[in-house]
Amino acid sequence: MELAPVVHSSAVRCGPAAVSAARSLEVAGQLRTAIMEGDDTRIARLLSDLLRVRGLTKGQRVRLQSRALMNLVHSLRSAALNDEFTGLLNRRGFTQTATRLLDLALRDRQDAHLVYFRLDVSEPARSAAAERGGAIAREVLLRRMGNFLRDLFPSYGVYEVLGRLSTGDFAALTPIADHASRNAILLRACKPESGGDAPALLLQVAIAHFDPASPAAIDELLQEASRALLQDAAHEAALRRPVTPIASIGSAPRSDLTLA
Repeated sequence: MELAPVVHSSAVRCGPAAVSAARSLEVAGQLRTAIMEGDDTRIARLLSDLLRVRGLTKGQRVRLQSRALMNLVHSLRSAALNDEFTGLLNRRGFTQTATRLLDLALRDRQDAHLVYFRLDVSEPARSAAAERGGAIAREVLLRRMGNFLRDLFPSYGVYEVLGRLSTGDFAALTPIADHASRNAILLRACKPESGGDAPALLLQVAIAHFDPASPAAIDELLQEASRALLQDAAHEAALRRPVTPIASIGSAPRSDLTLA
């Protein structure tokens, strides 16, 4: 006597609703790609297919269309606030999220610390091939920087905010003073990654502090930290400038001197 096949609960859930949800995610992903690539023809075709989808009742079709469009909205919203290379927030996303964190710090009368990073991503291009290789190297460097910041700020996404502000500028906002130690950060950046031979990250770091007794907006903290970086760079440049011997200042070599 043959036994009836066992039907698992997961198989029961794979009905029209699950298929519709999967299809909506697929369509949303295709639409997002077409929008990001500026492919108007593909966008029109996908929207037309979404409007004329077959094999569903009217109610199922409306739910599929609504879910696909909402998934697309959420995906585009995320893309508008996140950096594509590092996965961190972009400047807009960082500013919005950091503002909310500062509002909480002000409410709770808690200090916060902005850490501003400037990563050296410059690399002279010697040829077209070298330029393409340099672009790939920069992408790898940016991803390394993103992972480095996640390691530095383990409460990222909960109590801390991380973002890439521009090509080589990054920022972190944290309520934890130990995570805003400039010397400790630079020491960590100098250490090679475990199990790898990647060069050290070339970083400049500046700190700006948020005091709830004298609150400042996130843009003010960013400007303060950016000015500190410029001052540090000017100071380092002055230290590297060659010193002209005092004896040679204002004098020229004499060839008409005779011994008495």
